[in-house]
Amino acid sequence: MQDGGREGPVTIRDVAERAGVALSSVSRVLSDHPDVSPRMRKRVEDAAEALGYQPDMLAQSLRSGSTRTVGFLIRDISNPLFAVIARRSEQELRAAGYSMLLMNSDGDIAVEALNLEVLRRRRVDGLIVSLESEVAPGTRTGLERFNGPIVLLDREVDELGLGAVLCDHYSGVHAATTDLLARGHRKIALITGSMDVRSTRERLRAYRDAFADAGADPEDALLSIGQFTSDFSKSEVIRLMSRRPEPTALITGGVLTTAGAIRALSQLGRTPGEDVAFVALDEWPLFDVSTPSLASVARDPNEIGTTAARLMLDMLGGGEATTITVPTTFTPRESLTTIRGARRSATGRTSTTRTAAPAAAKRAAAKR
Repeated sequence: MQDGGREGPVTIRDVAERAGVALSSVSRVLSDHPDVSPRMRKRVEDAAEALGYQPDMLAQSLRSGSTRTVGFLIRDISNPLFAVIARRSEQELRAAGYSMLLMNSDGDIAVEALNLEVLRRRRVDGLIVSLESEVAPGTRTGLERFNGPIVLLDREVDELGLGAVLCDHYSGVHAATTDLLARGHRKIALITGSMDVRSTRERLRAYRDAFADAGADPEDALLSIGQFTSDFSKSEVIRLMSRRPEPTALITGGVLTTAGAIRALSQLGRTPGEDVAFVALDEWPLFDVSTPSLASVARDPNEIGTTAARLMLDMLGGGEATTITVPTTFTPRESLTTIRGARRSATGRTSTTRTAAPAAAKRAAAKR
């Protein structure tokens, strides 16, 4: 029951009658037409507010050709990094009058291609996407068919003229690897995702360049390139730590990858910063207060989300597709250990001694 006993939803005709103006005048006001006087706009808006009028978004989109909606496609919203990126993007879009439609690919390129088609059919105005694969044919087709601006999150797709927000993985990983090499490590394992995405390629390039700059050769057997999942990381760390000699340092590519590696070390009875040096790629709360605190290469998910949304809004307004790079920061913490030298054991095998991280040293002293 609305407006003095009249049943049913309030219509644009009711607003026109309340304001005492023509239907066309109400339509111009509600569609934000520039050819409306301030006095007319106020009369219509006051009438709409008094009646509790809610515009028909579907009808508006059919008239304007815009749904005021942006699609957001990622691998997995349970990844804390992407949860923050998505939330910040939505806040920025909402402030500009846009809604966001979120979809997950769950690491499946077939689902990714299907989601791109669903978002196209939903007629979203633009796409912000973190692709599972930059080269999968179905993904490529979905991007080509979409008729609107697209912003890639840390991905590269040539020749389509898409906007992108990239992360400077190279600088952060190069700094972390260089630090480990300077501490005497040579058996440094890198666990990260597929080569089908830019982040893995940049991390691997930085890792290899750091070894070359130090005049050392990396061991390809210590590279675990596969999936950005906890399960993959856990199984790979267990496999790597069973090697003889085992890695003296681990670099883990992503929050979920780090979680899997920590679980593996716990299962093996090993402690980061005591039994193996550890660098996490991507920061998450408590890394700095864990025991020992974890060294990290961090990127700011709030900055990424804000930058992606603002680039999308600029492109929706007719701006050019551009590429913006955000920095990463290497933060050394207690999980880094230093190899002091090598000595030969009674069995003839080479073993190493490592300087314990500060927290580990304190615990050892307390036990004595």
